[in-house]
Amino acid sequence: MSALFEDFTRAASQSKTAAPKTARQFSRIVVLGGGADARQLAALCLAEGAEVTLFSAYGAELEMMRSSSGIGLRGTGPIGTYHVDREGTSIKTTAEIDGAVRGAEVIFLTGPVHKQRTYAMVLADHLNDGQVLVLAPGRSLGAVETAWMLRMGGCRADVTIVERQGLPYWMRVEGANLHLSAAGPQMIATLPSGRVDVIEGLAPFLTPSLVAGSVLESGFADLSGAVEIPALVLGGVALAKGGPEVPMGANPLPENNTMANLLGKDHRAVIETLAQERRKVAAAFGVRNLPQNAEWVAMYAGSTSGEGARPVPTTSQCPAILRDGVMGSLMPLISAAGVAGVDAPVTQSMVTLAETILGDTVATAGRRLETIGITSQNIDDARRRFDVILSGGL
Repeated sequence: MSALFEDFTRAASQSKTAAPKTARQFSRIVVLGGGADARQLAALCLAEGAEVTLFSAYGAELEMMRSSSGIGLRGTGPIGTYHVDREGTSIKTTAEIDGAVRGAEVIFLTGPVHKQRTYAMVLADHLNDGQVLVLAPGRSLGAVETAWMLRMGGCRADVTIVERQGLPYWMRVEGANLHLSAAGPQMIATLPSGRVDVIEGLAPFLTPSLVAGSVLESGFADLSGAVEIPALVLGGVALAKGGPEVPMGANPLPENNTMANLLGKDHRAVIETLAQERRKVAAAFGVRNLPQNAEWVAMYAGSTSGEGARPVPTTSQCPAILRDGVMGSLMPLISAAGVAGVDAPVTQSMVTLAETILGDTVATAGRRLETIGITSQNIDDARRRFDVILSGGL
């Protein structure tokens, strides 16, 4: 093992910034986006007593929230109706992003990868020292991409970027209501590394979390695309579904219509191969502390039924999931594999399959190391570049 490699692995797992002993406390929250993810986060933050503003550039999203009785949370969690644009305690909405983020302590960037990129570029001129940006889900190297976009946009503020690999709850959208089911713990990390006080301050809104040593570790821990794409697109008699047997002519019980029950033993074998490829690439970059396969799959498929079950997405929701799976999860892994000199043929096949279904070459817009400031094609140079980024430099 080279001295450079030892230095890199230490940097990837330890903070270069001394963490304060006490958690930060956050009370002014902004959520960027008007989709279901954004509405869940806004309601959860309001439930914890924060002052919450939700930004959307889409009039239809704002009108839907304003015209309904509010954001309804059903199922598990802080159930209730959380008012929007009412007198007293309620979520305030706006279509002006500069005013929304001014004075905010925490800014959530929600939605698909392309929207998170847009938010990062737009925010570059409007951030101040001490603000916290949270990507949920961050997927693979989302925090690094956000930092790169901010710097390319001219941002020089000392901000903390938090990458979390999932929301606190799975959900089924029912009009203005979100039917929640508690998701398991998800990986979380900060950029720069080691700002544990920020993670502790976010705990009331994002618990439970598994704290990773760096966003490099949390990024390689993103198995979302490797679970979601096989679950949603590999069907038919050659790959039998998991879950209980359903007699011919009968319909499955609604409680069994879950992501985990889409995964039979053959699907899981494919996912395990995808996980093995991810582990090999991660090890080349000094990351080995990844979950066990069964735990890993549960993080993204949920339980088979009951509490913790992830609903099967609707047909209309699937294209967005496939796009984000390719752009934000599989392509970063393939890019890192190329630099590390590691083969990832099954991961590449999942990209090809998803693109064929979508009828679009979405991989070209995926996150790649060279587009987020890691331009070296030499593994030692790439490690050294990550060392600089993880410590807060670009």
